Amino acid sequence: MSSPSKRREMDLMKLMMSDYKVEMINDSMQEFYVHFSGPNESPYHGGVWRIRVELPDAYPYKSPSIGFVTKIYHPNVDEMSGSVCLDVINQTWSPMFDLVNVFEVFLPQLLLYPNPSDPLNGEAAALMMRDRGAYEQRVKEYCEKYAKPEDIGAALEEKSSDEELSEEDYDSSDDAVAGQPDP
Repeated sequence: MSSPSKRREMDLMKLMMSDYKVEMINDSMQEFYVHFSGPNESPYHGGVWRIRVELPDAYPYKSPSIGFVTKIYHPNVDEMSGSVCLDVINQTWSPMFDLVNVFEVFLPQLLLYPNPSDPLNGEAAALMMRDRGAYEQRVKEYCEKYAKPEDIGAALEEKSSDEELSEEDYDSSDDAVAGQPDP
C-alpha cells in the first residue's frame, strides 16, 4: 500500500495531466485551485469556476475539502463561503475515489442534479422548487456576472507578489491584449 503523500502526489499529477488547470497555493501539494467548467446541457454551461481544494494529511482515507471561490448560485453551495453540500465528499468518501472523480463526476452531477431538499442556499432551493425557469435564469445571470472564463484569468493577475506564477499562468490566448512596450 502506498503512503498517503505518494497517493496525494499521484492524484494531483493525474488531475494536472487531465484538462483541468491547476494552480498551486503553496509547495506542499495539499492546497490548490482548479478551474472547473459548468457541464453541458445545464444552466451552468459556459461558466468557469475557481475551486479551492485542500487535501488532508490522511488523504485519500479522508475526503478533500472542496469549495467554490467563484460565486455560484446553487441550492447545495453556500453563497458566502462556497462550501459544498455533497454526500460523496462529506459523508460517503472512499479511498477508491480520486481528484479526477471529483471534477469529472461529483461536481458535474451536483450542478446537473441539485438537491433543493438539503440546501446550503435556502433562497436558491426555494426558487428552484417554486419556479424552475426563474431559477435557471438566475443561474445564468450569476454565470455571466461572476463565472466568465476571462474573469478567472483576471484573478491570476491579482495574485500577491509572493506567489509564483507558472509559465502556464502567463500563457494566454488573448495575445491582442498586450499593451505597448515602455519607452
